[in-house]
Amino acid sequence: MTEDLPLFWMNGRLAYDLMEISSDPAVLDTGGFWAVSTTFEGEWTCARFGSVIDAPLPNSEGEWQKLSSKWESSIDRDGYLNYVLEIQRHIAEGWVYQVNACRQLQTAIADDTDLLPLMQEILRSNPAPFASYLRLPDLEIASASPELFLARKGLTITSGPIKGTNVAGDINFGDKDKAENIMIVDLIRNDVGKISEPGSVHVPRLLAPELHPGLTHLVSDIQGTLRKGLSWSDIGAALLPPGSVSGAPKSSAVKVIQANEDQPRGPYCGGLGWVEGDQANLAVAIRTFWKTGDGLLRFGTGAGITWGSDAAKEWDETVLKAARLISIAGGVIA
Repeated sequence: MTEDLPLFWMNGRLAYDLMEISSDPAVLDTGGFWAVSTTFEGEWTCARFGSVIDAPLPNSEGEWQKLSSKWESSIDRDGYLNYVLEIQRHIAEGWVYQVNACRQLQTAIADDTDLLPLMQEILRSNPAPFASYLRLPDLEIASASPELFLARKGLTITSGPIKGTNVAGDINFGDKDKAENIMIVDLIRNDVGKISEPGSVHVPRLLAPELHPGLTHLVSDIQGTLRKGLSWSDIGAALLPPGSVSGAPKSSAVKVIQANEDQPRGPYCGGLGWVEGDQANLAVAIRTFWKTGDGLLRFGTGAGITWGSDAAKEWDETVLKAARLISIAGGVIA
């Protein structure tokens, strides 16, 4: 398969033969197989592919050449610590309960650099349950996401937010992590409830430790039965941006994020995956590299901030989350 052709891959499902690209989620109701990437800010990229097969990620013509350039952070350590304190000020005022504070790492890269070899390295060194690769003319994403945003099977929908991160093998989560997870479960129960049959929303799994490469996460599942007749636009309006990477209440948290993060998150912290009629599998686009043709490769990292957060430890969590994947891509973190 030619290296520069558009394609999408997720969990052994490969799509090729690009038919159309749209920014209108209404196209998802017209049938066919669509690869989907949404930005945190609510913009949609929907790409319909004509051929879908069960297959491994295609081989690339060459191996990934590790970067030697410097990764610059959109927010330095002091700025991030101040961001955490600002969130806690808003919590004290009753404006929010929790905010996911993110920063972006970026490094210069040639526009013609293909991320397919990087994705292959990720699959070898950091396998993830929602690993995905998308290549379109103006967007390329290589993701090792561990987090389910939305699975749909008919009218049943499931979301699996992650809140709580420890080093590998440590399943003993503290009160702060558990409280943060439960806050987001409540938020997503509310989001799912907006589009679900009354009484159908439930939590089949709560505060479950999951082992991932280099990390242990605390995960819960929220499930509901969709009301009949809803469009994908309706579903997106209720659930986006993902609650686990915004905060609670979501509307207030997003305002705090906009006031403190200097650049849009873009595909990072949006949804990434596929939709096919009443079936879908979308991850939260974390642990994700992306490029848009501006000469930069980007990677996002963040942490959930509560009243009980220690600002320095939250910075360290963003470092921990980025370290393994940045080591795969190469380069030096400034």
